[in-house]
Amino acid sequence: MAPSFTISNRQRKHDLSDLDLQTMTSRLGEEVCRNLKESPCSWISPDILAAIERQGVFNLVFVSDRKIRQLNKQWRGKDRATDVLSFPLDLEPDLEIACLEAEEDCFEVGEIIVSVDTAIAQAQDYGHSLEREVAFLVTHGILHVLGFDHETPEDEAEMFGRQKKILSSGGYIRR
Repeated sequence: MAPSFTISNRQRKHDLSDLDLQTMTSRLGEEVCRNLKESPCSWISPDILAAIERQGVFNLVFVSDRKIRQLNKQWRGKDRATDVLSFPLDLEPDLEIACLEAEEDCFEVGEIIVSVDTAIAQAQDYGHSLEREVAFLVTHGILHVLGFDHETPEDEAEMFGRQKKILSSGGYIRR
């Protein structure tokens, strides 16, 4: 079982039809949940994780560098394009209660916004496919939505270690 994703392409410059985004996001969502079951973190209880798996929805939006720069300036005070932005909901105990008592079929976990322009440039810089780069950015965004960060060396090691395992087990190996 895996959380679901709504996917919106809000940029027109690049064709994303070659990427099987539904399969990719389903696989990555499943691998993130598997990783969190095998190596739990302190702030996501097993009940919250189960609710995210069963009813959680991530909104994934693809935009241009121009748009992500606007959003980065608006929400982070940084007037430059970036590769991915994440907007999480609060994973406090109140969310656990809301998840467990939800009468609706699903609830929004958070939003992940990816710049296609930057993803293409980074794929070229790193010498791998756009599919692998998008998988990396989506995984990075999911982990941020779920409360992971890389502000300290310890947090960075944990987050990047999880990313590497998730991408590898999902079949998105860096070549």
